[in-house]
Amino acid sequence: MKALLPSLLAAVGSFASLSAAIVEKPLEYKSGEVVCEGWQAYDDAVNGQRPGVLVVHQWTGISDHEKEAARKLAALGYNVLIADIYGKGIRPQPPAAGKEAGKYKADRPLLRARVNAALDVLSHDSRTDASKLAATGYCFGGTTVIELARSGAAIKGVVSFHGGLDSPTRADGKNIKGKVLALHGADDPYVPAKDVAAFEAEMKAASVDYKLVKYPGAVHSFTHKAAGNDNSKGAAYNADADRDSWFQMEQFLKRLF
Repeated sequence: MKALLPSLLAAVGSFASLSAAIVEKPLEYKSGEVVCEGWQAYDDAVNGQRPGVLVVHQWTGISDHEKEAARKLAALGYNVLIADIYGKGIRPQPPAAGKEAGKYKADRPLLRARVNAALDVLSHDSRTDASKLAATGYCFGGTTVIELARSGAAIKGVVSFHGGLDSPTRADGKNIKGKVLALHGADDPYVPAKDVAAFEAEMKAASVDYKLVKYPGAVHSFTHKAAGNDNSKGAAYNADADRDSWFQMEQFLKRLF
């Protein structure tokens, strides 16, 4: 029996590792007539339905940055879908990325339609508890999840990482049904003080349950290691802000669900 024990333990360990894995895969869906290609992640060891978290990409479209976030969220027990706002195959790099993102920022109804299409896919996935939905987004994606909330989506809360905080239609704040967490670089040159003030005014006027966290010394893209560490460029990685913002999001989602 002693001779068999190591082999038995090894077999059990192998089975456990096979039965608990993060599944990641592309997922096609449509927004109107536009074919989109999102990215799904979930832990196949979790039984039954679980809360769903939508992740929205930064200005270049779905990248490894969002996939890593989706992987980590899936490991926490969420069913995750990265939305594809631009459409399948559209993954622009700078400077073209600015033009592509600008198209949606200038057309908020189109932006809302694209993100709501992804939310609909996530909410109808068999692994999702549709009564427990949230969304997070980076940069352009941060702007997008706030627009998702403003659209009146049935969502418990949204988290914006270094997203735009402008308030193009202040009255839309009244449509927000869930909580809002905005994680902001205090020295972000791409989000002027007037935008931050407008965002807060909108949230307060609509009595939204919101929280704005400002990270001193952090600029735009503070969660992006690929942004480098030169704040003078306006976008740079900040390890402390990255670490704390992820913690803030984790706690926010726990409280929601």
